[in-house]
Formats: sequence, structure tokens, C-alpha cells
Amino acid sequence: MTTEDEVLAALRKVVDPDLGKDVVSLGWIKDLKIDGGTVSFTLTLTTPACPVQNEMVAQARRVVGSLPGVSKVDVNVSYNVARTTPADNVTTYKIKNIIAVGSGKGGVGKSTIAVNLAVALAAMGAKVGVLDADIYGASVPLMIGATTPPEVAGENLLKPSEVAGIKVMSVGLLVPPGTPVIWRGALVTKAIQEFMTNVDWGELDYMVVDLPPGTGDAPLTVAQNLKLTGAVIVTTPQRASMEVALKTLTMFKKLEVPIIGIIENMSYLVCPYCGKEIDIFGRGSVEAVARHLQVPFLGSIPIDPRLREAEDNGELIVDFQDSPAAKALMEIARRVASKVSIIAYTSKPKEEGEGGNVSAFLPMPPKA
Repeated sequence: MTTEDEVLAALRKVVDPDLGKDVVSLGWIKDLKIDGGTVSFTLTLTTPACPVQNEMVAQARRVVGSLPGVSKVDVNVSYNVARTTPADNVTTYKIKNIIAVGSGKGGVGKSTIAVNLAVALAAMGAKVGVLDADIYGASVPLMIGATTPPEVAGENLLKPSEVAGIKVMSVGLLVPPGTPVIWRGALVTKAIQEFMTNVDWGELDYMVVDLPPGTGDAPLTVAQNLKLTGAVIVTTPQRASMEVALKTLTMFKKLEVPIIGIIENMSYLVCPYCGKEIDIFGRGSVEAVARHLQVPFLGSIPIDPRLREAEDNGELIVDFQDSPAAKALMEIARRVASKVSIIAYTSKPKEEGEGGNVSAFLPMPPKA
């Protein structure tokens, strides 16, 4: 009869392509049982959004099923999202990962990406929250369909609004619709700090923070007060947009925040009449810049009228499975989750004086 050692030896051939380690060394094999010719075990992955889950399960079945005497292989899959935030931090101990979504300027779809990244991760089974740190332009409630104001929970904490299992906190839920927030920077900073410390977020696998554009008080407050897992930068292919977005990228590098990657939004438009892809703002330039700067390129999102319609009506784009934008967003969410897992498994506390030595100017790649 096949032994546990033989099964584990076979499973060492199953390697996570991102981490470069086998599932046994990573401690991902649980509840291994052998009953005659049947072998069963649980494969514990780092995220329900794992982009290579099917491949890894198939390989595990194959290598174990090839052992002498094995006639059946049962693989259960569970998830234990890897943590990047300090477990002993009173603010974030229940939140495993905090992802900041930023841009250099407004109008590039940053909030759209932040909301739909959260929606996609939640649709895959993760526990997700959205913190709307764009105080002056709080649009998250409208986009995600949140209308219920936060309630006061125990210990004078606010209980965030909740939509489709996603927890949402925004100043847009605290003021009447159409009311402008006319605050100086100090009040904005204080409000964001309150959202971090005085809101009962509960247990989250991922918190997505929608930052205001630029490099001012709000992004600095988030970056300096939270142990960010990393930052996602959103830009259009237009050169003017990219140049400003690179300033935001540089800010995060100076603050020693890992760059999860760059997204090219409004990459192209599919003509509804002829099906031809039209490059309204150019196309592919963001990927070239990412390659030049050696930061991950997370993907391109086309202009899709259904995405705009969904947001205006507070609907979720994942409900439109045939939408090109929905497909792109789901794939980008998987890549973000993968990058977060890599950061969790490979990051180490920086020594004093390490990091932060980044030029204030990141050049654009030379024109071909």
C-alpha cells in the first residue's frame, strides 16, 4: 500500500509558479489520508482568487494518481489568505491585507478600478472591505450601490455599510447627497484616520483603499498610518496621464510601499456596430512603461458602456459575465491577489536606512 511519505514525495513535484516552492514545503497539504487505493487531502491555497488553482489541483491529482496502488485521488481545496499587515497592530489586526489604489490625476477610472477590484475579489470568495479615502470626490457609495448610513456599534465604533458582503465606509454615506465636503487638509486627514481606527471592519482578507488622485495629504496619511500591502496605480495610455501617474508611483516607492502593479484603463473601445477595436487614447504604452520601470503590468481594461451603466445604477459589473470589462477586471483581480501572496511570502522587515532611495523622476521609455 502507498505510504504517506510516498504521497508527500510525489506532491513535492507540485510547485507554486509565483513562489517557486512546492506545496509540501509551503505547508499547504492538510488532512492527508490513505484508505486502500483512495488518497485524500486538502490543498490550502493563499487566496480564493488563485489564478493557477485548477492547474495545481490537476497536477496534484496526476502525480499522486500515478503512484502504484492508487486508484482514486480526492483533493479538497481550502483557502487561508496570507497576511501582510502586523497581527499585533490594534488598527489592522483583523485585516490581513490593505491594497491602495491610486492615480496621478482624476478622470482615469481609479475609483472604478478600486470598487470593481473589491467586487471581483468578493465574488471569488474573499472577505473584502472598501475604504473611500477620496474625501472630496467620494463616489464609492454610488458605484457600489451603498445607501445605508453606518451605524454605531459597541465601544463607539461605526459599523460600515454592506453591499453583497462587501463592507463600505465613505464620507459619502455620512452627508446628504449632493452636499460638498468643504474641509481643509487637516480635517481630511483626521477623517481618514477615523475611518481606519473607529470603524468595526471585522475580519477582512483584503481592504481596498480608494485614494484621491495625486500625492497630497490623503495618500500620505494612508501610506504613513497603515501598513499597506502594496499599491495599484491606474492610468490611461495617454502620455499626459502616465507622466503624472509615475509621480504617484514614485511617492509610494519613497514611502517603501511595494508596487503591486500598473493598470491601463480605457485601453480601447470595441465598436458596437463593426466589432473593431478603436485605440482612443493610444494602446500598449502603459505596458511598455511598466516593463521599462520593472514593475508588474496587471492588464488592460477596455471602455465598456455596460461598466458605466452598472456604476450609475449601483449594480455590480461581475453580473455581466459577457462584458469585456468584467472579464478584464476578474483577471486583474486574480493577478492582484497573486502579487499580494508573493509579497506576503517574500517580504521581510526593512532594516533602518534600507529602501527609499528613489529618484524623484522616473523617465519615460525612449520612443521607438
